[in-house]
Amino acid sequence: MKDVVALVTGASRGIGRGIALALLAEGATVHVTGRTLSEAKASEGGKSAGSLAGLAREAAALPGTVVLHRCDHSNDTETERVAEEIRAGNRLDILVNNAWPGYENMVENGEFTWPRPFWEQPIRRWDAMAGTALRAAFMTARAVAPMMVSARRGLIVNISFWAAQVYEGNAIYGMAKAAADKMAADFAHELRPHNVAAVSLYPGLVRTEAVLENAEYFDMSNSESPEFIGHVIAGLWRDTALMSKSGRVLVAAELGREYDIADINGYRPIPLTAADFAKS
Repeated sequence: MKDVVALVTGASRGIGRGIALALLAEGATVHVTGRTLSEAKASEGGKSAGSLAGLAREAAALPGTVVLHRCDHSNDTETERVAEEIRAGNRLDILVNNAWPGYENMVENGEFTWPRPFWEQPIRRWDAMAGTALRAAFMTARAVAPMMVSARRGLIVNISFWAAQVYEGNAIYGMAKAAADKMAADFAHELRPHNVAAVSLYPGLVRTEAVLENAEYFDMSNSESPEFIGHVIAGLWRDTALMSKSGRVLVAAELGREYDIADINGYRPIPLTAADFAKS
């Protein structure tokens, strides 16, 4: 993928970082956004580690080229600035909309407020998921789609999850993920005449920093590395039948089987279904 240019939003840690590293390992030029530039800043206030500078150090050993953009996607001006910098290069093949501040501040004053009923949810949680994450996905795609349309090739990936289809403990979360799926589907409809694809992609249980910190509470036997979904996205890009998948909800583990992609440890994750989450 040495001639491929990608943008991964929210890549300082978690799934976004893994996607960026996977695409870099495959040789792509990868633009990444994140709010946290340095590891020193990441560790302030007991926050989870992860920064753009840390990502750049990991990327140094990989064949691809990483381009860092310090960006707070709650600010449309900063989102547009990133798009302008990419437009200056006149090319973007893959956009991965991953920026997601919705998991922040799940504990307030010692109470885990995530599972409260919708009428007791703090409105800032709506603002994080709808006002920032969904808006950022729309605004970023809006800004870069003309490059893909002009090139008559491109791929937009919205990272989503099963909460779009089954109840996952938080009504705002479910609405936001359902909106991400619908966004991808409608993007696909309007982009199809231009040979540009848009999909919604579901990971499984991913070994992010936060999950590993609480690994004793999870069944890790079928977990995925953060890089796995990135290699799947690379496989999706290489798929000659990509346009037949445009507009669909796709499961990373299913695509891994279709493309014969194993995780970085050699494990082949078992695809989950809505029924698996409905039982949990």
